[in-house]
Amino acid sequence: MTNIRIVEGTYKIRGKDVDLQGMVFPLVEEFKVGAKGGYVTVDGSAVPGFPTRNIKIMCDSPEAYETVGAQVQGKRREESDEEIMDRIDERFVMLKDMTRACKKGDVRAMIVTGPPGVGKSHGVEEVLGKHDLLADIAGDSKLKKYDVVKGAMSAIGLYAKLYQYAEKDNVIVFDDCDSVLMDDLSLNILKAALDSKKRRMIHWNTDSRLLRQEGIPSSFEFKGSAIFITNIKFDNVRSKKLRDHLEALESRCHYVDLTIDTEREKMLHIRNVIERHGMLTEYKFSQNEEAAIVEFVNINKKRLRELSLRTILKVADLAKAFPDRWEAMAENTVMKR
Repeated sequence: MTNIRIVEGTYKIRGKDVDLQGMVFPLVEEFKVGAKGGYVTVDGSAVPGFPTRNIKIMCDSPEAYETVGAQVQGKRREESDEEIMDRIDERFVMLKDMTRACKKGDVRAMIVTGPPGVGKSHGVEEVLGKHDLLADIAGDSKLKKYDVVKGAMSAIGLYAKLYQYAEKDNVIVFDDCDSVLMDDLSLNILKAALDSKKRRMIHWNTDSRLLRQEGIPSSFEFKGSAIFITNIKFDNVRSKKLRDHLEALESRCHYVDLTIDTEREKMLHIRNVIERHGMLTEYKFSQNEEAAIVEFVNINKKRLRELSLRTILKVADLAKAFPDRWEAMAENTVMKR
C-alpha cells in the first residue's frame, strides 16, 4: 500500500480542524473534490489516535501530500495534550452511546477495557441507572432491567443470572468478573447467549436441584445484552488458553478500548475529568487548592500505588479533612514506601 505524507491538510476532531502536517498515512484514494472542498482518503486505523476506518483529510490539491517509502510508515507527530484529552473524551462518549445501544437491544454485547480507576464502570452504570428510576422509586428489585456482577461466579450462577435478565431491554454487566472468562463451561454458556443467530438458546443439560427450586427451566431464549468491563488488555495476553477464550468472546462482542495506556495518558485523563468535567466540584476547593492536588499527584506519580481517579479522590478526601497536613498524610496512605 502506498504511503503519503501530509504537506498541508486538516482533519476535524471534536469540531476542531487539526493540522496534520508531516503525518504519514496509507493512501486509500487519491485527491477528489466534494461538496465541502478537496480531500484525500487515507486509512486512519494505521495511526494511533485516529478512527479505525477510512478518513478524509481536507486539502486544496494533489500537491498537498507526497508519496513516501514504506520505511516511514507509522511515523507521526506527537499528539498534543489537548488532542489526547479530546481522543479519550471521544472514547467515553462512544462508551455511553454503545451502552445505550445495549439497553435498546441493538447491540448484543460489548467489552470495555482500560486500566483500573479510570471510570469504566461509572460511564456504563450512569447510563443504565437512568433507566431504572422506576424500580428505585417503587422499591421493587424485580422491576430492575440491569444488574452488575462483580467477583467470582459459577457456571450455574451465570446460567441463573442470564435467565433472570433474558428480556430484550435487559443488560447484565460483568465488572471485573474475569472468572467467567476462565471457566470452560461458563464460556460455552456465554457463547450461546451472545451468538449471532436470530434465536439465542441456552441449555443446562444436567439435573440441578438449585434450578428446580428457583423455577428455572433447563433451556430458555436469551434476548438481553451483556457488557464486560475488564482491566485485561486482550492484545497483550500471552496465555494460549486465556487468549483462545478471549478471542471466542471478542468475536461475539464490540470491543471498546479507552486508549488510556501510558503514564502521560492517565495523567491527562485525570486533568481532563477535573478541569473539564468538574470531578472535584463537590469538595468546594479553591482553584489553587485543586491545582495543588493535581500537582501533588503529577509530581509523585511514579511512587503512587495506583495512578487513577480513585487516587485523586483519596487525596482530595485528605485535603478536605486535613487542610494543613494532607501532603504528609497522602505520602503515608497512597504512596509506596
